[in-house]
Amino acid sequence: MDFTWSAEEQAFRRELRAFLAEALPPDWDEIAKDGPGSDAQAAFAREFCPRLAARGWLTPHWPREYGGADASPWRHAILGEEMWRRGEPRSSQYMNVNWIGPTIMRFGSAEQQARHLPPISAGRAFWCQGFSEPEAGSDLAALRTLAVRDGDEYVVNGAKIWTSYVNQADHCFLVARSDPASQRQRGISVLLVPMHLAGIEVREIPSVVGERYFFEVFFRDVSVPVECRLGPEHSGWDVVTWALAYERVGAARYARAATTLDELARRARERGLLADPRVQERLGEARALCEAARLLAWRVIDGRAKGSPPTADTNVARIAGTSAERAVAELAQELFGPEALEHGHFADSQFRLAMTAGVAVGTTEIHLNLVAARFLGLPRE
Repeated sequence: MDFTWSAEEQAFRRELRAFLAEALPPDWDEIAKDGPGSDAQAAFAREFCPRLAARGWLTPHWPREYGGADASPWRHAILGEEMWRRGEPRSSQYMNVNWIGPTIMRFGSAEQQARHLPPISAGRAFWCQGFSEPEAGSDLAALRTLAVRDGDEYVVNGAKIWTSYVNQADHCFLVARSDPASQRQRGISVLLVPMHLAGIEVREIPSVVGERYFFEVFFRDVSVPVECRLGPEHSGWDVVTWALAYERVGAARYARAATTLDELARRARERGLLADPRVQERLGEARALCEAARLLAWRVIDGRAKGSPPTADTNVARIAGTSAERAVAELAQELFGPEALEHGHFADSQFRLAMTAGVAVGTTEIHLNLVAARFLGLPRE
């Protein structure tokens, strides 16, 4: 893997940073503290993402036929790093451009592509994902939400939990069991469900992570047209596993953690804490974890740029990113104590992001199991 950025890529990063410095409002740091799911950040994204799209920066790595610029996946990686470094002003739309849109490109019908991809590439679409369930959690293959076919419709019943970004979503990328007699990975289908359909109920889950962060979504006899199914019936597991390989490194949260760590070091210096060898050691450890997460994510991007199929490298990269976020959050607590948990403190949003990192896109424990089986080849017993 070549670690050298081209002159064009370096110029793009500089131009993007200059654009962000101009486009983000003076109170952006305050807005960003509540995370990408907050109402304020989503409201800003509705104006911000179309501006990105007008510059050709929202989906540059997409093919031109779908609203992109045929740019390298590295262009998308730079975009993600700079957005997360500033607190992700795209809000939940970072999911759209990273894995929802590409999954529709790969598995969707021409009609589905024509319906969903233009709004995403224009910065006008908000999505959520319907994966985890009250009785399944991160064991996605244990899902129980049913989508029973009745003529030209699926009747959906069930519940999803810990779902982010529902408060703004136009559609849900829903994973459901379309064959009631099936088990585990068999008999699953993916439905692109409009959130306005009758029978869908959304309840916010109060959490220390923050408002508008987690939701429960209930489906009671929801009629979803068959034309909303993504890919062949009962073959949704192939769709999901392909999508997850993109999602695991879709959020460059290590960039946010590294920025927080820089601020942490600066404030530690101001307070005279850097003379402590233990503090120096902890800062170094956290920096090493951030850089490891970055390089492992780049390894995945390098594979994409070369056209290689997804591998367990995505799981390794996700674990490294989670470890980096947690290390920075824990160090902030160690150095500043309860002050680091006060809303408005620079480390507060990092702490809340770190809390979600260990469960988003599958728990860390699930990823460790997958690494053991798929990367290390260890026996299950």
